[in-house]
Amino acid sequence: SPKTAIFIGNSFFYYNNSMHNQVLALARNADPANRAAYAATSVTISGSGMNWHNVDAYFTADGMVSYTFDTNNNVVMTKRDKKFDIAIMMDCSQCPIHPQLKSVFTEYSAKQIAAVRKFGTVPVLFMSWAYADKPEMTQQLSDAYTTAGNANDALVIPAGLAFARARAQRPDLNLYAADKRHPSPAGTYLAACTAYAALFKRTPADNAYRATLDAATASFLQAVAWETVQDYYKK
Repeated sequence: SPKTAIFIGNSFFYYNNSMHNQVLALARNADPANRAAYAATSVTISGSGMNWHNVDAYFTADGMVSYTFDTNNNVVMTKRDKKFDIAIMMDCSQCPIHPQLKSVFTEYSAKQIAAVRKFGTVPVLFMSWAYADKPEMTQQLSDAYTTAGNANDALVIPAGLAFARARAQRPDLNLYAADKRHPSPAGTYLAACTAYAALFKRTPADNAYRATLDAATASFLQAVAWETVQDYYKK
């Protein structure tokens, strides 16, 4: 059960007040007695691939882990040996399957996973979703991230498969922004619920946090996230 996390990626993470905030809210609501123990942050570069990020710099004692903010927005200086429990990483939305970029994904997923482990942090890969008008991307991305996860002994969060399941069951529910790539508020919430289910191995169905969504929509997305995680890890 990770208490501290860093999300390393791009705009798929930072849309809708950032996915790390939503995963954090789910974790804190599930464990109210230990709310203060949970912390998360994001490092995002618009459109970035994994090879854009200098992961070592994110873990240096005088860099990102030198201070944080508490629940009252006070700056809190952290210990110099402070570590993130987990690092959740994703590539650009097409990079793992693009003819000219997929080899870079294979190379840098291994490099970044090794870099994270060097600092005593558990690496996690985040499987992104297909574009709204290109559903064939779902299986392609699933294959790419699963292969990388297996090759590097890293957990994979199957958010892309959750998107496909939700769209199959509720085609009326819009998971996308107008550009057909980025997530709508419902899309970010679904991805966050899937991350929560994968990381904590428990259903988000009993979680009171539902972002900006109505209860029925949140309940549906919570169920989809849990079903997806259970199915993915059984394979």
